[in-house]
Amino acid sequence: MKVLSGIQPTARPHWGNYFGAIQQYIALQDNEQAFYFIADFHALTTIRDAELLRGYTQDAALDLLALGLNPEQATLFRQSDVPEVTELTWLLMTLTQMHLLEKCHAYKDKKARGLAADAGLFTYPVLMAADILIYDSEIVPVGLDQVQHIEVTRDLAQRFNSVYETEVFVLPEARVLETTAKVLGTDGEKMSKSYDNFIEVFPPTLKKLRKKIMSIKTDSKTVEDSKDPETCPVFSLVKLFATEDQQQELAERYRAGGMGYGDAKQYLYDKAIEHFGHAFEKRATLEQNPDEVEDILRAGAAQARAKAQTVLARAREACGLKPRPVS
Repeated sequence: MKVLSGIQPTARPHWGNYFGAIQQYIALQDNEQAFYFIADFHALTTIRDAELLRGYTQDAALDLLALGLNPEQATLFRQSDVPEVTELTWLLMTLTQMHLLEKCHAYKDKKARGLAADAGLFTYPVLMAADILIYDSEIVPVGLDQVQHIEVTRDLAQRFNSVYETEVFVLPEARVLETTAKVLGTDGEKMSKSYDNFIEVFPPTLKKLRKKIMSIKTDSKTVEDSKDPETCPVFSLVKLFATEDQQQELAERYRAGGMGYGDAKQYLYDKAIEHFGHAFEKRATLEQNPDEVEDILRAGAAQARAKAQTVLARAREACGLKPRPVS
């Protein structure tokens, strides 16, 4: 199975990002082909600060490697290090019908809010299709809100294959990520950067992590009162880290009374440290060795380009473009 996933370098990951997506991406890395790219081209639709983009891109690489992506199993690279993807984007663009892009969520949502939508945002799904098709990807893990982009990719691949009467592109399938566990933020709502209720996977310091956890909103019940674990955002977050037995034991303490919310928050903090502790150490080590990270990204780009050049050659031949020597 050939797996592909891209991650935009637009912000540091929080617990919702990790449990909702990143953890599942990494679990797929032992497949026949696993390509993971940092989508810095895509990020240009929202980030117009060069230093910020470079920093976010480096952070994304550090985060993924620290959280368990193994470059000996999976190929990690920067999207912009594979120029073939932009050429394929143009080939696809020549066959893309306007109405298909006008129906895409990102463009429609921005237009509905009266915001300016530039050509980059409008044609974003075509670049995404090129990202997927240029590696013969079979499985693309996505959230439910991204399924439309995979459908667009399939439409463009089928249209290209039909117009040029040859099977140039593999039709990818969406693998919808398991999101049954809703990750709550510090205010009890869904964790989101937009709501400023998030808990970072890699906080600046452990002291700040503890402070963030201790700020989680709870009701006004006293230490002695019995509490309902199922309505408590702290307990909801504990479930992300604890085993079934540990959850049951903590739930009994909630219902019995005699335990304050401060104790539950400390338990959550301890579990988070236990879960992410190794990643904290690994990231700190990688941060001190930027050349090692750069070597991983460049080696990944070389592997990705080798595959991309093969697929692009098929597409160029189908279109009638002169073959180009593979570098």
